[in-house]
Amino acid sequence: AAEARAHHARPAHAAMAAVDASSLRLRELNGVKVYEVSSSHVAPEWAKEKNKRKLRKDADYQRRIELVQDLNFPSSSTRAKLSPDGQFLIVSGLPPPQVKCYDLSQLSMKWSRHLDAEVVTFQALSEDYAKLAFICADRSIRFHAKFGNYYQTRTPKQGRDLVYSRNTGDLCVVGSSSEVWRLNLEQGRFLAPLESQCEEFNVCGISPTHGLFAAASADGELECFDLRQRKSCGLIQCTDADEGGLTSLRFDSNGMNVAVGSEGGIVRLYDLRSSHPVRVKDQMNGFPIIDLKYHNSVDGVRRLVSTDKKIVKIWDERTGDPYTSIEPGYEINDLCMWDNTGLMMLAMEHTEMSVFFTPTLGAAPKWCSFLENLTEEMEEQKNETIYDDYRFVTVEELDKLGLSHLIGTKMLRAYMHGYFMDNRLYGKAKAIAEPFSYDDFKKKKVKEKLDEERKSRITVKKKAPKVNALLAARLGTADAEGVVDDVDEDGDDVGTIAPGGSLLEDDRFAAMFKEKEFEIDEEDEQYKVLHPNAPKLHKDTRREILEDHFELVSDEDDVPVEEVTTTKKKTSSEPKMYAAKDEFHANAFKDGRVTKADLPLKERAKMERANEKTKQARVTGNREAFFDAGDKDKMKRLGESKNSDKYGDEEGLTAEGAWKDQAKGHSRGSRRGMDGVLGKQKIVGGRPVKGKRGKK
Repeated sequence: AAEARAHHARPAHAAMAAVDASSLRLRELNGVKVYEVSSSHVAPEWAKEKNKRKLRKDADYQRRIELVQDLNFPSSSTRAKLSPDGQFLIVSGLPPPQVKCYDLSQLSMKWSRHLDAEVVTFQALSEDYAKLAFICADRSIRFHAKFGNYYQTRTPKQGRDLVYSRNTGDLCVVGSSSEVWRLNLEQGRFLAPLESQCEEFNVCGISPTHGLFAAASADGELECFDLRQRKSCGLIQCTDADEGGLTSLRFDSNGMNVAVGSEGGIVRLYDLRSSHPVRVKDQMNGFPIIDLKYHNSVDGVRRLVSTDKKIVKIWDERTGDPYTSIEPGYEINDLCMWDNTGLMMLAMEHTEMSVFFTPTLGAAPKWCSFLENLTEEMEEQKNETIYDDYRFVTVEELDKLGLSHLIGTKMLRAYMHGYFMDNRLYGKAKAIAEPFSYDDFKKKKVKEKLDEERKSRITVKKKAPKVNALLAARLGTADAEGVVDDVDEDGDDVGTIAPGGSLLEDDRFAAMFKEKEFEIDEEDEQYKVLHPNAPKLHKDTRREILEDHFELVSDEDDVPVEEVTTTKKKTSSEPKMYAAKDEFHANAFKDGRVTKADLPLKERAKMERANEKTKQARVTGNREAFFDAGDKDKMKRLGESKNSDKYGDEEGLTAEGAWKDQAKGHSRGSRRGMDGVLGKQKIVGGRPVKGKRGKK
């Protein structure tokens, strides 16, 4: 093994000067704020190394945070453990197999050593880094001192985990065997192994209080041993038949409880005095539990930290209530956490280790106490994309941009239901496919600004929304009546909306009545599938209902009437805005019915009179002319266009009816005799032919 010392150790005050609070990232879940201290410019793993070198000129990359100097590996970090005195951090990684030790008081790397085989796990045998024991993938156990490799030996079969008993001086190793190997460090030789009832073990642990040794098997069994008598104390079955074996084990500081994790992602808490679990917690991911840790917080509550390869969950061991969770985005290999503090480090399948700080769990350790000041200056930052230089697009978006021919090339990277593409290529394609998108966006923003200024005027008209007017009318009518149905038009149970929860008043849904992207197309096939019982209204019927219940409202309130009438033809293609006339029309519009039958006789007569003006009366049969020399005023009225404004409602309607009767029976220029009935006849070929007026 080769050893390399760090030539330049960076002091703590230099690290504080290099840290920029604006580079921190904040994650908040369940009201608990978690700060990502090691946040930096994120690049995909499959990005070229040349692109990564360009990040050195990036300002954001230069402001990245390095809490500890050189806390990275060429490919990934596998294990991370803290020395018993809390002053040194020891991390193993790949490739090549190597181990690094960091002096936390100086925030820098102390030494780095390369090994001949991959490190499975390791254990600190002293208070600092002076004595270390490593289990390697070549069935060897390597002992390191301050100067480097000291001694190595081999086990009969591959070892998987080890633990050191300070009371007896034995290094207990478990692996793919039914025996527990004991290597006594005082005598320097192997002792008689502990016989077990299990076939093989995955992990082991020892209680720091009374020294009880426990090993978890691949069959889901937990077996405890008394190292003083060197025999088994008890065996319990912890997992179900289809759950797999146990993958993690941890004793609490009191020595009365033990926590185990299975391959199925289930954590069980046991009291040593009972064979039944006190609490069962499912990680809800289905991945094996990698590590379990008990954590004492500043609020006096002891919580359990369970980790799988995807997420770290912190929850209360007494109630099982979740406290918060952390999902770094890469596969997790190990967790290192400082007790009574809120700092944790994650060894992952990534070049850098992730560092997270949760102030509510505890204050920062002494060697990084400056984090307390940095978190106070932290501001939330929203991440719109997964990667900074790449954008996720779907197949539909590629078709719109005209880039579907790039599928299968290096320009697109397949991911889930879409592809990753370079942001620069996306911007160029967007500019070509939609050259006027910026102008449209600018006009839209200017229009929104003008609409906001109009709202501050004294007279504000209540207008129908530009988008989803039918939906807004139904919601507005229901809120006005104070009744909200629990069932929609399809008969589906939609629940009851709480008071003050109207969609029209909720800012979260304001864009649904403003943006064209949220417009409901009732003619779409997907809408018809989701709403099979929705009323099918024709386009003309929908327009008739809209005009029946809403009044046309002009947005140009300050334009004179003459200018509005002259520009009416030019703006005929623009959308018309309608506002509900009154509550009666709003209710009828919600029900989808025309209100002619519900109107009074006076109003219906007006509507019918307006319709008859546009229809041409067809006159057939005999005609008769008469002359009344009686009342001159009456005949004068019959000869004029009657209206209710001049003669009153009742008299105007009577006069107009008489005028219509006269128009039906009399007209100038009518012919008398049979020609008036049969029409003018023509002689064709010696035979009479009827004209148009002769038809019946």
